[in-house]
Amino acid sequence: MGVFDRLPPMDHLRSEKMCFVQLIIPAESARVAVTYLGELGLLQFKDLNEDKSPFQRIFVNQVKRCAEMARKLRFFSDQINKAGVRSSVRPALEPDIDLEELEARLGEHEHELLEMNTNSDKLQQTYNELLEFKLVLTKAGGILASSHNHATSAERELDENVYDREVDEGNAYLLEQGVHQGSSGNSGVRFVSGIILKSKALAFERMLFRATRGNMLFNQAPAGEPVTDPISGEEVEKTVFVVFFSGEQAKAKILKICDSFGASCYPVPEEMIKQRQIFNEVSARLSDLEVTLDAGIQHRNKALETVGSQLWRWTIMVKKEKAVYDTLNMLNFDVTKKCLVGEGWCPIFAKSQIKDCLQRATFHSNSQVGIIFHEMDTLESPPTYFRTDKFTNAFQEIVDAYGVARYQEANPAVYSVVTFPFLFAVMFGDWGHGICLLLGALVLILCEKKLSSQEPSEEKLGSFMEMAFGGRYVILLMAIFSIYCGLIYNEFFSVPFHIFGKSAYECREKSCSDAHTAGLIKVRDPYPFGVDPSWRGSRSELPFLNSLKMKMSILMGVAQMNLGIVLSYFDARFHGNALDIRYQFIPQMIFLNSLFGYLALLILIKWCTGSQADLYHVMIYMFLDPAGDLGENQLFWGQKELQILLLLMALVAVPWMLFPKPFILKKLHKERFQGHTYRFLGTSEMDPDSEPDSARARHDDFNFGEVFVHQMIHSIEFVLGAVSNTASYLRLWALSLAHSELSTVFYEKLLLLAWGYDSLIVKSAGLVVFAFATAFILLMMETLSAFLHALRLHWVEFMNKFYHGDGYKFKPFSFALLADDED
Repeated sequence: MGVFDRLPPMDHLRSEKMCFVQLIIPAESARVAVTYLGELGLLQFKDLNEDKSPFQRIFVNQVKRCAEMARKLRFFSDQINKAGVRSSVRPALEPDIDLEELEARLGEHEHELLEMNTNSDKLQQTYNELLEFKLVLTKAGGILASSHNHATSAERELDENVYDREVDEGNAYLLEQGVHQGSSGNSGVRFVSGIILKSKALAFERMLFRATRGNMLFNQAPAGEPVTDPISGEEVEKTVFVVFFSGEQAKAKILKICDSFGASCYPVPEEMIKQRQIFNEVSARLSDLEVTLDAGIQHRNKALETVGSQLWRWTIMVKKEKAVYDTLNMLNFDVTKKCLVGEGWCPIFAKSQIKDCLQRATFHSNSQVGIIFHEMDTLESPPTYFRTDKFTNAFQEIVDAYGVARYQEANPAVYSVVTFPFLFAVMFGDWGHGICLLLGALVLILCEKKLSSQEPSEEKLGSFMEMAFGGRYVILLMAIFSIYCGLIYNEFFSVPFHIFGKSAYECREKSCSDAHTAGLIKVRDPYPFGVDPSWRGSRSELPFLNSLKMKMSILMGVAQMNLGIVLSYFDARFHGNALDIRYQFIPQMIFLNSLFGYLALLILIKWCTGSQADLYHVMIYMFLDPAGDLGENQLFWGQKELQILLLLMALVAVPWMLFPKPFILKKLHKERFQGHTYRFLGTSEMDPDSEPDSARARHDDFNFGEVFVHQMIHSIEFVLGAVSNTASYLRLWALSLAHSELSTVFYEKLLLLAWGYDSLIVKSAGLVVFAFATAFILLMMETLSAFLHALRLHWVEFMNKFYHGDGYKFKPFSFALLADDED
């Protein structure tokens, strides 16, 4: 193993080394020190006040003040967006202000804006009411005019005819009363005019009829266009109504019903001259209100522009202050109430930078006492921190979505940078589709600076585009590998090309009439790179590609699973765990390669020798009849003896994984703590059980039953998983075949079929349908499908061989992360 000791260290394979530190900060320099540490962003504070509620902490009042200022800033932002005011991308240069001055300024701006909003709402409500009044004057005036004409004709008819029937006093029809009595006098016909929602008009009329027992006349006229409701401010369909009635009691009922239905009543005189006068007055007031409202909106927009020019800077400032006080609430006051004590994690490489920050904080706060920063010992597991850049971050996020690595555990993201896009390309292989993906990835990368800007005036990307932009380098590698695999498959939108020379096969005759029946003949050396284009359309195309891709999937699966087991060896060796190497790594390698490693070897031998052996038969009868004669399925000398040996090794590997490790752990535990539980007998004042880290407590923690069951589950999972995981890699073959056949169907049944017609319209339609099918099905749905399958192969088949993923991420206190965090 000395070879491995001479290898250079892999910085990205292991998380950064962490140390647990303690800070003792004088009260006068605490805020400045935490602010500088937030700018550095390399220290994760531990909450020392977990038992206290947020309202019991020291700086609760400062946090409340910052939360209130953040609320005011959100109010300003909502008002700016609602008004459609575009704030400047670069904030206006203003001198720095402190928190107290900012708080006062925000209060002034909020009071001014609320006052303007209140006045504007009142004016707008008055304006909408006047608009309704104007509409009622117009519509109700027409109703009254028609009613007056009808009344005049009825009066003439009454003068010429005499009624023979009795009319009870007080119960005559309203129209006849109006005709006899007119509108003059207190006992004549009266009316109420107004406007109501169109949806309520029918119910409103019924209620009036029932309340007045039919002693009313209801006339209505649709408004004709949507009307802005004065109360809700929404545009709704309304109807103008005029209700004729008689008597004060009926009037009181009608007004109550109008109020309950939300109808607005407006006074309309009967005389046409007065109607015109009021109409002119209302029109003049509307013109004045329009001028006033426009001036108010301009003044309000100017105030919002003034606030918007500094909104981004103020928001960041408030977020920083709130984050500082939230962090200070995680610290503890010492007994003298003069110092704050904090604890946390930081990378070892950042210790010198943190010390420099603390020294600057002491100097700038004019503190007479320096800040104490020292390392402490702890039994807690450190957080996991990988330094990533814009290229590796997406791959690390893919791994972290499964689970964050333990501290100093092997990082699968290092290998996923290559294996993930490659396995995707195996399923997606088509260099035409790969070029389309490459163009999309290049567009995202070239627009990187523009799309990654976090300016407040810029619109944020949609969820799908944001996800694609975050994984732009993943898409780039997937596209490059797809082009590579597509060249191997020799597929360009399912069409083969003679890129690397002539085909090795030719037709038996010039007409090629029997190419699809009798087949082709080989006339020259094999095609130099990838699949020979002559396989396309031949009668043996599908069996050949199925055999090729299925065997290739098994080879890739066995190789990647072996890589996972090898990484478990490096993990065990790094942590000095010899038991895992002897009783986990070695039997796992033996079991996997005795069965499926041997299958991969048979595939390679069959490819190299051109043998016609049936590998299904070989593997099945390796278990059913190990000593049986192989016959024509024998690929090399000594194959039967080797199969018996490998089968015995696989059988031995299972108990090797299961039994030794739990019993050895039990023996080591007894030897380690034998006699240690009696070390407290000399002192009667100390109870060994009161010490959480005492020998007795740790001795009682060991449970042989749990350890054995855990090892048994792990062993069974590996044995069964070796079979299921190998079979799972056949999805590479299935998805590749499905993608190829679907692409062929679109090409032949859409593009070629349409191209066979002479009509330009049919050709154009076929081309458009083919383009849409390619874009939405092959480039979007198939890409997502292959991505998810590649994700599963990494999470389940590869990472479960060595990766625990039960750590927790390093989350330092950093101002750089505040832009994406919500309050």
